Amino acid sequence: MNQLSRLFVLILFFNTAKMYAQTSIPQIPAEKQISSSTGIWLGFYTKYHFNDKWAYYGEYHVRKRNGFEDMAQVYLRFGATYTVMRYLDVTVGFVHPFYWAPNQEDPNVDKIVPQYRLWQQAVLATPFEHIKLYHQLRVEQRWKRDYEKGSSFKLTHRFRYKMTVYVPLNKPAFENHTLFLSLYNEIFIQAGKTIVYNHLEDNRTFAGLGYNLNEQFQIQGGYMFTFRHKGSPFDYEKRHIFRLSLYHHMDLHLNRHREERDIPIH
Repeated sequence: MNQLSRLFVLILFFNTAKMYAQTSIPQIPAEKQISSSTGIWLGFYTKYHFNDKWAYYGEYHVRKRNGFEDMAQVYLRFGATYTVMRYLDVTVGFVHPFYWAPNQEDPNVDKIVPQYRLWQQAVLATPFEHIKLYHQLRVEQRWKRDYEKGSSFKLTHRFRYKMTVYVPLNKPAFENHTLFLSLYNEIFIQAGKTIVYNHLEDNRTFAGLGYNLNEQFQIQGGYMFTFRHKGSPFDYEKRHIFRLSLYHHMDLHLNRHREERDIPIH
């Protein structure tokens, strides 16, 4: 090989190596963008026991964004709960939420978009002498779509784990007219073909107060902070949300054993 051929081969080699390096070395990521928003979430939770094993479970939520100004979501969650043992409940059911588009004036989007979900849940109580500690594992199969008109539904999966602590404040144990501290943290993981970089969907932390009105009604209110992935690879959101929830429990059969129920409405 003469010198001209050798020079040509070297130029070709270095150019090829340069092109490969440019395509294989990852680009420097864009700067993380973190926005902030506020909201108010109102919830009504129900649990109606038909017998010692089976109960109807329901959740009904209205959620507002930008304080109380704009509608965000309506959640309708239905389920059948089976008591496996004193400290363990499992639930399966259906969820039908509705989402309001952030920009209601955009002619290219549907103003209200539905979702369809199946869900399964296990709640385990850890018995202590005074406080109550609960572990909740919830799995959801979600068929959801974008706000753009004509967009199709796509299946994703979500896995949620929540740990909740209740601490009585004015009485040594939980009974009627007990004021208590309510704390929880919940993490959300999602998966599916359309989930690429946003597997960690949300993390929610709540602190508030609750009050047992009687055996059937309980009320809780407090502040929830969430940090979630908002969509693009570098877009995140902090949410400051006030939550107010009413809980209603009933035993619909005569031979009830109220003292044996250690799983609350979740």
